[in-house]
Amino acid sequence: MSGYEHEPDRVWDEYEWERFLQQQDHKTEKYMELLEKYLDHPDRDQIIAREMGWTQLLSGDGDAWSDEVDAMLAEESSATQGESGPFENGTGAVDGFEDHTLYRAAFALTVWIDQLFDEHAALQNEPAAVKLATHSALASAKLAAALSDDDVDEIGMTIAYLKRALKAITVSMEAGAQLLAAQLITARQHSVLQQRLFEVRDGIITLMGQYRGEWLRRFGSL
Repeated sequence: MSGYEHEPDRVWDEYEWERFLQQQDHKTEKYMELLEKYLDHPDRDQIIAREMGWTQLLSGDGDAWSDEVDAMLAEESSATQGESGPFENGTGAVDGFEDHTLYRAAFALTVWIDQLFDEHAALQNEPAAVKLATHSALASAKLAAALSDDDVDEIGMTIAYLKRALKAITVSMEAGAQLLAAQLITARQHSVLQQRLFEVRDGIITLMGQYRGEWLRRFGSL
């Protein structure tokens, strides 16, 4: 993996993790773009391997290619998985991200939006509604990544994921306002949506403060 390499003996802060995560996002996006572009090309696998810089796959057989690509992507992003965990009030972790009250609130938000779509099928074709659903689900996924383990050694990575979840919630808020302005949802529906979004947003901000406080306690500065 080129660019940012995670050094196991050095603790990264949230800004270094953010740059690293951006790099991994770029690699994944590039792979998906290439896959879509060359989906029907007879030399698709070789072209994608060359464009991605995966020279070790250029001479591989086609049957094992997809498994090797999955392994390659997993290896390149392994430093971002399973290394962060919730730090509740500086006392320790919960059993898993599914049990964390913040994740449960985010998941409940996505369920509520799904129900809204079921009740108003026309919303599924509205750009603002799609943005709302997509980014609320993204926030839930980023929270799961931040809260996925009981290891709190990588505080910087957890904060970086929380920042991404916060950004997704902010975009969701903007999308909700657009739906209300276009009269695609009622004022009451928007009020419930805002309440749920603010619950998640405030929870993220609170948790970020706790992790940053722990970072300061351990390392003295951000």
